[in-house]
Amino acid sequence: MDTGARGITGAVDTPDTSDGTDPVWTGLPRGLLKLRRLLLVLWLVPAAVAAGVLLGVFAGPPWAAFAVLPLALLAWGWPMLGRNWRSWRYAERADDLLITRGVLWREETIVPYGRMQLVEVTSGPLERRFGLASLQLHTAAAATDATIPGLAPAEAERLRDRLTELGEARSAGL
Repeated sequence: MDTGARGITGAVDTPDTSDGTDPVWTGLPRGLLKLRRLLLVLWLVPAAVAAGVLLGVFAGPPWAAFAVLPLALLAWGWPMLGRNWRSWRYAERADDLLITRGVLWREETIVPYGRMQLVEVTSGPLERRFGLASLQLHTAAAATDATIPGLAPAEAERLRDRLTELGEARSAGL
């Protein structure tokens, strides 16, 4: 199996050292990548066909060549979705949850358990079809709300229960 620049294999990245100081990073399931690529194809292929037909009929056959633009966008977007999918990771630490994402602009969110007010698990129709759910964390500061998309439903529920339990325990002292 291919390992990325950070040593991610499949959905789990093992820490570089065995001294217990590095968090254990978990990637997102491959189903999220499949869903996003399917949506890319479902939007851009009909757009290319419609552009080719409409431009060919109303502007002439030479203009129908512009139907290649949505296909070029599809060819560019396919690997970009893979890079974005590989960039999403999360790790549970003793006092907080880390979420990191992004290819060009890396973003790392640290959500302290004691600041969590609400943990939601949502799953739309397409997510359910692909066996996925999203976890959304609401905190005391609206700017630090965080989402982990595309989790397996069992993992999303486990995380929700664990984060809620840890949040209640950490906020009891406030």
